[in-house]
Amino acid sequence: MAGKQLTSSSLARARAASPRGLLAATALLLLLLLAASYSLLLSPSSPGGLASPSSGPGSAADTAFLASLDRFLASPRRSAPSSAAPGDLDAAIRAEEEARLHGGGAWPAAPAPLRVYVYEMPSRFTYDLLRLFRDSYRETSNLTSNGSPVHRLVEQHSIDYWLWADLIAPESQRLLKNVIRVRRQEEADIFYVPFFTTISYFLLEKQECKALYREALKWVTDQPAWQRSEGRDHVIPVHHPWSFKSVRRFVKKAIWLLPDMDSTGNWYKPGQVYLEKDVILPYVPNVDLCDSKCVSETQSRRSTLLFFRGRLRRNAGGKIRSKLVTELKDAEGIIIEEGTAGADGKAAAQNGMRKSLFCLNPAGDTPSSARLFDAIVSGCIPVIVSDELELPFEGILDYRKIALFVSSSDAVQPGWLVKYLRSIDAKRIREMQSNLLKYSRHFLYSSPARPLGPEDLTWRMIAGKLVNIKLHIRRSQRVVRESRSVCTCDCRVGNNTRMF
Repeated sequence: MAGKQLTSSSLARARAASPRGLLAATALLLLLLLAASYSLLLSPSSPGGLASPSSGPGSAADTAFLASLDRFLASPRRSAPSSAAPGDLDAAIRAEEEARLHGGGAWPAAPAPLRVYVYEMPSRFTYDLLRLFRDSYRETSNLTSNGSPVHRLVEQHSIDYWLWADLIAPESQRLLKNVIRVRRQEEADIFYVPFFTTISYFLLEKQECKALYREALKWVTDQPAWQRSEGRDHVIPVHHPWSFKSVRRFVKKAIWLLPDMDSTGNWYKPGQVYLEKDVILPYVPNVDLCDSKCVSETQSRRSTLLFFRGRLRRNAGGKIRSKLVTELKDAEGIIIEEGTAGADGKAAAQNGMRKSLFCLNPAGDTPSSARLFDAIVSGCIPVIVSDELELPFEGILDYRKIALFVSSSDAVQPGWLVKYLRSIDAKRIREMQSNLLKYSRHFLYSSPARPLGPEDLTWRMIAGKLVNIKLHIRRSQRVVRESRSVCTCDCRVGNNTRMF
């Protein structure tokens, strides 16, 4: 693919480099201080806490990917002995579940933490790839075939780093209490596969990347826990639509962590992804958080009605963009601009969003776009024009409180969108702006991961699938093959956008 300029020697150099221990003590002390400073954070179990502003989303924890990654790689390896799978893993798991079920008291007596077993994969799938990204970030300006900066794409899809770094951190440094790492496989509800599929896709040569995908596939599918469940209780981050693509068909029963669910078949094959199995995660925002002070300062300067800065032409569902440009380009109070990469492009987008009441969020090459989350953390009310869009954590968050949903057919009608936006009264605008400030915490990844942040909500969504996962594992174990079909039911209904 165009823009893949790094070679296998880059990965070899990354493997040869080992983190220095010089900053280990300082890093540990810093993390302990961070954990202490968050001791007053709202508890995940507090009633009505989903959007409480009591602890601002941009306060102490580190939300910058590079800064967090530098500290992570400079720290000692975060590993402790994990036991191998028992000889009969299925029997051990059944015994563990029976003990929990009949151990006394009501079942479940209280919401129990989700127990995650994190595979200790060889370094070539984990640390080596992180070092490759870190060491090449500043010295590389390579672009994808459509002009997007490669390393920025990796960063905005870096959900695999944020989740893994939190899971393997010492428990004393973690803030999340509703998910814990277990060392014995028979104790696990879920198995996490820490393979960096996006970094390997973008920073390795094509054939080297495919070879690494095949190695990772073999390593994971050889595990007893995978073979027991056929991967149904395994979590695999596949957050860029091109990542892991050459081997996806072999892991389609696993829980995929995705940016969206494209129903056209351009990115995912039919039957590979659906809401009942997988989880949608937000992109990492590209702009800085507009906190309460920023919102107050920019309130009087939001003179632009509708703002958009990005690629004006896209493929697939993103063709709506060129139609919207034609319709809106000469309208009063509306700014539509072609986006640019780099620091100047980020500054222009951030300034434009902070001066606008509404931010246009049309579909891109896929139904979702990172721009939605840039708008949310900028205090700019998203106007979503993407009929096939699925949203992160929608079983927990009500997006109608922070965004407007407009069908594509309405949006391109002459004069319709401008008239609709001007009809929204000031009271509703203020309410939605206030909700954006409260909701922004749900879209900011951080180290340590914070209660009600995206890492926390990811595990809550997975915990909600747990009973159904166990149902399909047990059913697959007792159904006689060839005698009746094993249910692979996809209960997904069409996503027809309605205007709110």
